[in-house]
Amino acid sequence: MTRKGLIALGAAIVALAAGAVAWRMMPTPVPTLPGLDDAQMSALFATPLPAPEEPIRVFHIGHSLVNRDMPAMLAQLAGEGHGYESQLGWGATLKSHWGDEPVNGFEAENAHPRYRDAREAVASGDYDAVVLTEMVEIRDALRYFDSARYLRQFTEAALAARPDTRVYLYETWHPLDDPDGWLDRIDADLPRYWEGGILRPALYGLPEGTRIHLIPAGQALAAFVREVEARGGVGNIRSRTDLFSDQIHLNDMGNYFVALVHYAVLYGSSPEGLPHDLLLADGSPATAPDPEAARLMQDVVWRVVRSLPATGVAPAAPS
Repeated sequence: MTRKGLIALGAAIVALAAGAVAWRMMPTPVPTLPGLDDAQMSALFATPLPAPEEPIRVFHIGHSLVNRDMPAMLAQLAGEGHGYESQLGWGATLKSHWGDEPVNGFEAENAHPRYRDAREAVASGDYDAVVLTEMVEIRDALRYFDSARYLRQFTEAALAARPDTRVYLYETWHPLDDPDGWLDRIDADLPRYWEGGILRPALYGLPEGTRIHLIPAGQALAAFVREVEARGGVGNIRSRTDLFSDQIHLNDMGNYFVALVHYAVLYGSSPEGLPHDLLLADGSPATAPDPEAARLMQDVVWRVVRSLPATGVAPAAPS
């Protein structure tokens, strides 16, 4: 073989080896799991949860769409007696929080006094509610990281420690510049991914009657954005970008909105009339929606939360 031929052969071998390494590093797709059907879901969530009679203690599991400020705002909305801790990461999967792979960004995201180990916390029985969310891109989470199985395992652990613990799946959103359209994705992703890919399969593997409830933050954000943009702005919020610090992460006003959604679901109570001038987790003042924008936020949240049986919140009385 000529010298040029040897060089070409060597380059081909290197390329093949590199391809093999890259292939081996790719996660293996997981099989699609069966899930509850429409009739089973309707029956399971036919009866709303009773609202808590006193402040509750919540454990948050997730990533930067949970962050430190949103749970701190929720605590202020709920008032004295509400307690919380969390385990967070950067784009962290439920699989990583369970401990079956490292939590990306673990040290940075949990360097705060509210951190607690997720597995230890859930197994402690200390919490009235456990709120979990999955990484986005949600399609990748479902394809590669077995989201439903890990939601089920966290639920089983929580209920084994304390049978009256309420478990919630926090529905989030995708980047504002998603090529499929931000609002279009939120509309479609709840039934096909958050419910169809995670919630229904997780429930399918649990004892009959066991419930995992939904915190529909993505749905509420979409409803609020539609109202604001249809009106050409409300108060100091003119468009969807006024809720975000970049293409996916919330700013102070966005975190306030999502804290309202958590409050309405976890407490089964209207957020209307709650304060809107709050503090961040570090004690500094948050940038607040003005009164007009805050009123619309609270109204939209309460309407959306009561429209979805999986929240566990009683629907609006017929007019």
